[in-house]
Amino acid sequence: MAKRGGFPGGMGMPGNMNNLMKQAQRMQRQMEENQKELETKEFTAKAGGGAVEVTVTGKKEVTKVKLSEEVVDPDDIEMLEDLVMAATNEALRMAEEANAEVMNKMAGGLGLGGGLPF
Repeated sequence: MAKRGGFPGGMGMPGNMNNLMKQAQRMQRQMEENQKELETKEFTAKAGGGAVEVTVTGKKEVTKVKLSEEVVDPDDIEMLEDLVMAATNEALRMAEEANAEVMNKMAGGLGLGGGLPF
């Protein structure tokens, strides 16, 4: 009886700790995979009724700007600038929203209620 020592029930506590570590490593790998997948996605937004179209990646890099001919007016460059800015900001917002969704899913998997406590 006295030989037993350690934790009651044998390896109860160290076993749980080992399982927690494995789960944390699995979550980290899954998070990295989700992040890589998100970085390869593209988000496209339009402005001016489709006259301006901007595409960004999940890494928030602009990969494409498409302008229709009728929006290119040398006498009204400010309108074109505003449309490009609006489409770019919307595409970036879409990428950020997708990123937040992935992070919330991962945080929910940690049992943090869908959000991080800090």
